[in-house]
Amino acid sequence: MRILAAMSGGVDSAVAAARAVDAGHDVTGVHLALSRAGGTLRTGSRGCCTIEDAMDARRASDMLGIPFYVWDFSERFRDEVIDDFISEYQAGRTPNPCMRCNEKIKFAALLERAIELGFDAVCTGHYATLIDGEGGLELHRASDNAKDQSYVLGVLTTEQLAHTYFPLGTTPSKAIVRAEAAERGLTVAQKPDSHDICFIPDGDTRGWLADKVGAEQGEILDRSGSVVGSHDGAHAFTVGQRRGLRLGVPADDGKPRFVLEVRPVSNTVVVGPKEALAIAEISGERYSWAGAAPVAAEFECHVQIRAHSEPVPARATVSDSGVTVVPEVSLDGVAPGQTAVLYLGTRVLGQFTIDRTVSAVPVGA
Repeated sequence: MRILAAMSGGVDSAVAAARAVDAGHDVTGVHLALSRAGGTLRTGSRGCCTIEDAMDARRASDMLGIPFYVWDFSERFRDEVIDDFISEYQAGRTPNPCMRCNEKIKFAALLERAIELGFDAVCTGHYATLIDGEGGLELHRASDNAKDQSYVLGVLTTEQLAHTYFPLGTTPSKAIVRAEAAERGLTVAQKPDSHDICFIPDGDTRGWLADKVGAEQGEILDRSGSVVGSHDGAHAFTVGQRRGLRLGVPADDGKPRFVLEVRPVSNTVVVGPKEALAIAEISGERYSWAGAAPVAAEFECHVQIRAHSEPVPARATVSDSGVTVVPEVSLDGVAPGQTAVLYLGTRVLGQFTIDRTVSAVPVGA
C-alpha cells in the first residue's frame, strides 16, 4: 500500500513508520504543524508539535530513507480543537481535546488529504488493533493494556478505519518499542512521552482559560441552593474537583465537598458530598459507531468514560434521541462533555458525548 505515516517526532510514530517500511509498503512521512507560533523546544514530557519535534520526525524519516513533509494544519486545529475546547468550557462541559484532535484532524483532515493524494492509509503510532470480523473491520484494544489507546480512537468511523494502519497494536509493551528504536539507531528511542494538553504546554489550564474567556466572580452553592462560597470564574472548575474551592461555610457533617455541577449561564458552581458524584445513568445525542452498528436497540456492553479508567458493565439503549447507558455500578465524577466509549469485550463498538447525567443520590437523600 501507499502509506502516509503521521510522525509526531516521538518514538511510537517513528517505530510505526519503520514497521510499515519493513512490511514493504511505499511510505511517506508527514509532520503536522498545529500552531502558527509553535515553541522551539519541549520541556521534558510537556508540549508537542514544537520545532524540535518536527526535526526529530525529519531525522527519523531520513534514517528510514523515506520522503518527509511538514503540513500546516494550524488553522483547522485552532478552529476544530482549540476553539471547541474553549466553547465547551464556556458551556460548562469538560471536553477531551485529544479525542477531538483524532476525530477532526488526524483521521479527518489528514486522512482526507491523504486519500486525495492517492495514499491508501494513514499510519500512526497509536496502540490499538484492527481485526476483520464477521460484520467487517473492527477496532480492538491493544495487546499492552497499559498503553491501550482504543478509547481515544473510539470516534473513528467505519470509513476511517478502512484507511488506517496501527503497526504497534500487537506489541506486548512500550519497552519493546523503545528497544527496537534504539536498535534501529533512531535518536528518539528514549524521548519522553508527551502528556497534558499540547496547546497548553505549561499545564496551567485554569490560567490559560482565564486569559481566553475572562474571569467573572460568581457563587458556589450547595445542593439545596444555599450560598457556601464564591469563585473567580466557573470555567476553572471541573466535576469531581475538591481542591481550591475556598468555601466559607463548612458542611454539616464536616466532610470535604466536591464540585458536582458547573452552571455557566448563571456562573455558579454546585458542590456536595463525595457520594453525590455517583452517576446512575448517562446519555448523549452525538454518537458514532466504530464499525458495524449494533443490531439490537438495547444491548449489554462495557462503558469507559476516561482514557485510563476501568470499563464498567452496562446496558445501552439506542433511540431517536441518542444513546442512554445504565451502568451496573455507579460511575464516579462524570461530567457533560466527556466521551463515553462502549466496548464488547476488547472491541470498540462506538462512542457518544455525554450531554446528561442522572445522580445515584437524589437531593436530600
